[in-house]
Amino acid sequence: MNQTIEEKNKELVLKAFDTLFNKRDYAAAERYWSPDYIQHSAHIEPGREGLLKLIKSIPPTLKYEPGTIVADKDFVIVHGRFSGFGQPVNWIAADIVRIKNGLLAEHWDVIEDEVTREASKSGKPMFGISFPGEKGKEK
Repeated sequence: MNQTIEEKNKELVLKAFDTLFNKRDYAAAERYWSPDYIQHSAHIEPGREGLLKLIKSIPPTLKYEPGTIVADKDFVIVHGRFSGFGQPVNWIAADIVRIKNGLLAEHWDVIEDEVTREASKSGKPMFGISFPGEKGKEK
């Protein structure tokens, strides 16, 4: 069965993120990110090299967990969690990626600190079904 362009792009983004953030395979990651990659960020240096340089500087305990993923033609949005990167709290991110010629060509992100049960005004976790440190517990 043929995949739609949206299904292919979602799969590409998930593989790229896992390769870079979880496996830390920099050579393989270069095959997913365009040499002309554009990063729209206040904290990441320009281009593919800026992104790779940042990830190389982060502790090897970095973990990325994807959640909901949606796509529309060449755009993919992933709701995910970054943990183990040396900060006191995890980050919840909405990563918006534009795909061009089968490569990640452009990226925007919206990041916020993950809240604890005590700090959550809604009483609901920001990612998944449990709060940080409460794996497997019900809401």
